[in-house]
Amino acid sequence: VQLQAFGGGLVQPGDSLRLLCVGAGSTFDYHAIGWFRQAPGKEREGVACINNGGDVTYVADSVKGRFTISRDNAKKSVYLEMKSLRPEDTAVYYCAAQPDSPCSLHRNWYDYWGQGTLVTVSS
Repeated sequence: VQLQAFGGGLVQPGDSLRLLCVGAGSTFDYHAIGWFRQAPGKEREGVACINNGGDVTYVADSVKGRFTISRDNAKKSVYLEMKSLRPEDTAVYYCAAQPDSPCSLHRNWYDYWGQGTLVTVSS
């Protein structure tokens, strides 16, 4: 499966942003999808993930209550809704896919990665 992430940009603290991960390929709905982020000088960390059916999600403690993940398999899309953004949310955000598996916030879980989209939170 091929993935593309969209929706990054420059926003102010407290703003909201929605990221989109679009998949190509007929097997997209068999894949668990994870969102990750990597800030300059830091390791890539898991932010949220969703299983193939969309009924199981996990969100990292650092963004719990502010970020929500969802998917629409008919549109081959996974969304990351981000609210109350903070400067520390600034990072390149990536989506990743793993077939026939539960989702995970561990980056080594995933075999397929999209290019990143930059989110900058600054006043």
